Amino acid sequence: MSITDDQSDALILKALRSPGPLVTVELRPPPRDLDEASSRAAWMDLHHSLGHLTQQQLFVFLTDNAVGAAEEESLAYVGTNVDGSVDLRRIVPILTCKHTLEYCESFASRAELHGFESLTVLGGDESVGPSRCVPHGRDLREILRTRVPGLALGGWVNPHRDAAEQAGYVTASDSYAEFALSQVVSHHSLRGVADLLEALERSGSSVPIVFGVFFYRSANPATLSTLSRFLPVPTQELTKEFENASAEEICARTIRELRSEGAEKVYVSNLGNRSAESRLARILEAV
Repeated sequence: MSITDDQSDALILKALRSPGPLVTVELRPPPRDLDEASSRAAWMDLHHSLGHLTQQQLFVFLTDNAVGAAEEESLAYVGTNVDGSVDLRRIVPILTCKHTLEYCESFASRAELHGFESLTVLGGDESVGPSRCVPHGRDLREILRTRVPGLALGGWVNPHRDAAEQAGYVTASDSYAEFALSQVVSHHSLRGVADLLEALERSGSSVPIVFGVFFYRSANPATLSTLSRFLPVPTQELTKEFENASAEEICARTIRELRSEGAEKVYVSNLGNRSAESRLARILEAV
């Protein structure tokens, strides 16, 4: 799989290929079922956070119907309504296969037209929501590589599954992935992270992985139970940690210990769209 000059020039790839740690953010567009006033307020919160984060030279991944919840389309607002305070080159929309193929092709074309430089293409959770239009994210990336050859495309890996298999998803010559996001991990699941990094090293891969870090705001049993339907949650360990540590300290601990394993590039999820930058700043102060 070759990479074009336009893809190589993408800011996200330059940052991911540079040595040293990198912290990025994952944010969610507003839910689709909000009333007009609430939707407008939610978009304004997101707009402000995107402006503050990108002005700090940070990268932001924007989800696509995260955990099965119907979200507004990121391009519907971000691609057309943000002002010069938001650097679109630092925003990476996420697109799952859980749409029609026509929609996915249109989404990618519009992303390139608006000035985005990269797009993360995932399969999407098969247990909720619509069916996938193609079997795997790799299949959609292959289609989009022809449609939008200038966009850098990202894939997906899961450190909680077989390391060799997961490494193969992004190192194969036909993966069409210049980088990959990982399923959320924590300092309680470092063995899987180490195994994946070892498998990638054995393969000789240069594909950078951005490891997911979830910002758990509390050890509320109902919340953790709901989250566990969509991602691996170390419920007992978190409950014990929250007895003596803040949410920011626990998140910072994960980032520190991931770095100690060699996983230096991370994205922090669940910061919320209002004041995401201030929450992130408190986390990084504790790293």
